[in-house]
Amino acid sequence: MKTPTSAFYRTPVKFRIPTADNLVPIRLDIEIDGQRYKDAFTWNPSDPDSEVVMFAKRTVKDLKLPPAFVTQIAQSIQSQLAEFRSYEGQDMYAGEKIVPIKLDLRVNHTLIKDQFLWDLNNFESDPEEFARNFCKDMDIEDPEVGVSVSNYSLILNENIMLYFHVTPAIAFAIREQLYEIAIQSVVSARESRMNKKGRRGFEYTPVSKGGATAVDLVKLFGQKSSVVRKRKEWDVYEPIVDLLSNEEVDALEAKEERNFR
Repeated sequence: MKTPTSAFYRTPVKFRIPTADNLVPIRLDIEIDGQRYKDAFTWNPSDPDSEVVMFAKRTVKDLKLPPAFVTQIAQSIQSQLAEFRSYEGQDMYAGEKIVPIKLDLRVNHTLIKDQFLWDLNNFESDPEEFARNFCKDMDIEDPEVGVSVSNYSLILNENIMLYFHVTPAIAFAIREQLYEIAIQSVVSARESRMNKKGRRGFEYTPVSKGGATAVDLVKLFGQKSSVVRKRKEWDVYEPIVDLLSNEEVDALEAKEERNFR
């Protein structure tokens, strides 16, 4: 007997981000006495907590930040890891669902915008490999942007330091959105269990960071229609990579700093 499609979509699995490496996206934005430090990277939740303090001390030493940053960096990382671990072991939904992922990034002088579909049921997906291929396909080779896998720092002014790199930035944006979707999957699975009797026809539909709901491939393309996108959708899914002038970068950074204040 064939399993109903809606029942398959409600099949629970244990919480994890739908990628090959179950890494936690960590974002830092800390300001102390007029100095601001921003960073974005992934962390293995299986690593011992002692690594967090060592990382914080090493970062402060390498960037010559005030010692007070050690505690703030370590506490921020630990709190984000604690939130991730609070979901471990809980049920989340699995199923053949795809969701739109959106990129809207600026790395140095490079502005990147794109939208594409991601399979939530592919637990072997690799955001870093996707990012490397994206950079290769879009000829992102500016030496100030780079396409290697290591991060580097940039001093915007004497009080602001950023750690980023275009390949990790793209992969991080993907992982961050997939993490949010996984959390929503846990919440929805919990609500479904609590209201099981009154919600027999309920079907989980995850929501991406951009606010778009996940869709079924069959529903999206139909049983007989082509997977080739319609002409009116070309612009929506066309990647955009722009190189900004120094003046445009200065204006954007000034705006970002005003928003932060």
